Amino acid sequence: MGRLFGTDGVRGVANADLTAEMALGLSVAAAHVLAEAGTFEGHRPTAVVGRDPRASGEFLEAAVVAGLASAGVDVLKVGVLPTPAVAYLTADLGADLGVMLSASHNAMPDNGIKFLARGGHKLDDELEERIEAVYEEHRTGAPWDRPTGSGVGRVRTYEEGAERYVSHLVGVLPNRLDGLKIVLDEAHGAAAKVSPDAFTRAGAEIVTIGAEPNGLNINEGCGSTHLGLLKAAVVEHGAAFGIAHDGDADRCLAVDHTGEEVDGDQIMAVLALAMRERSALRSGTVVATVMSNLGFKLAMEREGLTVIQTGVGDRYVLEEMKEHGYTLGGEQSGHVIILDHATTGDGTLTGLLLAARVAESGRSLRELAAVMERLPQVLINVPDVDRSRVGTSSELATAVADAERELGETGRVLLRPSGTEPLVRVMVEAADIDQARSVAGRLADAVKSALG
Repeated sequence: MGRLFGTDGVRGVANADLTAEMALGLSVAAAHVLAEAGTFEGHRPTAVVGRDPRASGEFLEAAVVAGLASAGVDVLKVGVLPTPAVAYLTADLGADLGVMLSASHNAMPDNGIKFLARGGHKLDDELEERIEAVYEEHRTGAPWDRPTGSGVGRVRTYEEGAERYVSHLVGVLPNRLDGLKIVLDEAHGAAAKVSPDAFTRAGAEIVTIGAEPNGLNINEGCGSTHLGLLKAAVVEHGAAFGIAHDGDADRCLAVDHTGEEVDGDQIMAVLALAMRERSALRSGTVVATVMSNLGFKLAMEREGLTVIQTGVGDRYVLEEMKEHGYTLGGEQSGHVIILDHATTGDGTLTGLLLAARVAESGRSLRELAAVMERLPQVLINVPDVDRSRVGTSSELATAVADAERELGETGRVLLRPSGTEPLVRVMVEAADIDQARSVAGRLADAVKSALG
């Protein structure tokens, strides 16, 4: 079978790709592997389990809890909470692992399982591979080592989880949000209660949309992947700005008072300068991915800051941050990691800190975001080509070199093979949109010629 774990856990159509049997088996395997890895340190292990509001999360949660308890793990069920809340509680409660059931920004029929290690950190590739190997071994017939009697895990609902998380968020803010009117789009997702609560406690006047999850409407025409409703609501209510999350609230995008989008790169730019003023931006460095807009890198360099770029995926950003002790990183999509206060992207925390900067500076979000100019960016997917030869084709290398000479220092070219499909992504940035389109079109033709 192919690798189950993707870049963010195991994900698929619930009850088709991701079944109750799989959820139970993976949970037992995770308990066995993490115990063998020394995570449990010789004591009776505990797990924190949370989910987003998807209807399928109800039966998947039951399967995960059953699997963990059957492996001798005590379970704290925290209910519907964001992924970063489960990560925070895993660390704060001293739990040995966490499990989040969510498919993030995906449509409602999908769901996923994310495992977190002690401290609330995502698992590295090696641990995921071991969990998958143990799962597959037992799926094909090898018996589990099952505790009995007092050895089985106990299960209880941990009702204090939301309050503990919100108190943490409000407690780390450098200043209050009094006087700000903010529209919050909760994507009918996991933050529908905790995010409005946190902003209100911090002093903001809020208007909420997408905050009535019914298990079937998550991400439906709202949230960080559909900003139209938020843009309209911000203008209608005369708000200072708006904040949008995705289904599990590990992302944050924003809309300024005119209805203009403020993406993850711009949010990181604003936060980087705010953190530098507070001496909280370690080594004067921000970690981004290769997909971040060139305008972000140029803006940070003008401000005397360093940008380190990683591969696409917030897990790679986090790995770089942890290895070198950096405090801010993220992606254009709105995954922003503030490592002093969170172990993963936290959309609510990001939104609160962005609002704190607006309140403290007395400047509009539009003015603050103008620290960087987004260069026009064109992305073309070239299908049905041999993606494995992107880095070895001399014909393609010549085409890229020609494009880079034409663009000079005000443009950028990125060719990236898809990790899941037989296609190559061509991304071109330039100061002029027509030039970006022209160069991208020529490069797409070169990819077809060289790799087709």
